[in-house]
Amino acid sequence: MRTALLAVLLALGLAAPSSAAVIKTVKGAPGPGPAKYDKVLVEKFGPCSAKTVLVLVPGTQGGAGDYALVGPEIAGRVPGLQVWATDRRSYLLEDTKGFDTGNADEAFRYYLGGGGFAPPADADTPWARKWGLKLALEDLRRVVKQAGRGGRKVILGGHSLGASEAVAYAAWDFKGKPGWKDLDGLVLIDGGLRGTFDEADFEQAEQRLAEIEAGSPWLDLLDAGVPWAAGILLGVGGLYATAAPDAPSPVQDFVLLPAAFKPPFPATNAALLAYAFDRDTSPAALRLLHINGGTFATSGDVRGWVDGGVTPVARLAAFAARTPVNSTEWFFPRRLTLDVDAASPLRPTKAAKLLGLRLRHAKRIKLPLYAFQTDLTDGGVLRGARKLKSMSRIRTATLVDGAPEQSHIDPLLAAPGENEFLETVVPFLRGL
Repeated sequence: MRTALLAVLLALGLAAPSSAAVIKTVKGAPGPGPAKYDKVLVEKFGPCSAKTVLVLVPGTQGGAGDYALVGPEIAGRVPGLQVWATDRRSYLLEDTKGFDTGNADEAFRYYLGGGGFAPPADADTPWARKWGLKLALEDLRRVVKQAGRGGRKVILGGHSLGASEAVAYAAWDFKGKPGWKDLDGLVLIDGGLRGTFDEADFEQAEQRLAEIEAGSPWLDLLDAGVPWAAGILLGVGGLYATAAPDAPSPVQDFVLLPAAFKPPFPATNAALLAYAFDRDTSPAALRLLHINGGTFATSGDVRGWVDGGVTPVARLAAFAARTPVNSTEWFFPRRLTLDVDAASPLRPTKAAKLLGLRLRHAKRIKLPLYAFQTDLTDGGVLRGARKLKSMSRIRTATLVDGAPEQSHIDPLLAAPGENEFLETVVPFLRGL
């Protein structure tokens, strides 16, 4: 299995073009819950001698593995740059040992066939209802401070909600010190604040906070009844699509697989995975998952997949199969989404005060800004970036409206020759 994966990586140019990745754990802030969760994971791409570090935060239910393909590409194209991909502390709740062998059948049995997987119940993690933006930024600041040791420059960025976290960090008050003073630039990948995504006013914040306190701490992105379904189904599907892309999928009829992800005819492992993500076949309500990939073969008893978009299915499979630094956050705190929505105005509103959001320095932000927009927000990303620029002291801004063929996950997965984000962020980073 590992040999097959390596062959795919090399054939598609997925192996790191610079030095091999290094995985480190960074001590986090003291937070609600047991002290063993007060740490975050960082995966580093590029030379240790780098004088500049680009710290990237994953999006909603994303993990450090989101940057496993594009991170090495950036580090390899920008001299003197190292890329740090971060996880949030909830990765410590994940039981990834079912993926350790790299065998899809064994992983399927362990997680989905009664093989021993025993995820924590909501009652076991009541403190996670307080894992919001404040704690996430306090953890992230420890990463940023470590990245800046020895006088290194630090550029902070993220994808989707991770981009929103980066903007919030810049505006945050850390015991009297503005967050933006820790930084030398911002990189927003299809995300941000100032109306980019949903907002939450005081009444909405009160209602949603009460719902979180009375319900599960965790986001259930697929409405499968369990928060970890997205991460495990993605990992298992990725392993099958990597090892045997043209074989009939054993996952297609599995009860936990949402009906919207089941094609109307038998599909191969690769085709089923691509069908779940491609913007032409994945449900519109799941636009956060969309890529521009291709289409089903027009014939066959078991339909395969024909690449036709900017993200080949083999790159999607390699992304999905990655472990233990995986591409999903199995347990994503709902409080974080609420806090980010309430942070959108970037000022101490009633909702922000209710939630303890220290957004006091947006007007003073003075950093070079890069923002890339796909088809997700109907122009919201660049509108939000322009509002941020106009309300702050930002003077240098590179705002890129991606071509129509770029969907939300494509900046992370698209083939290097067709990745408009990669082609535009590299000159920005070199200019810094």
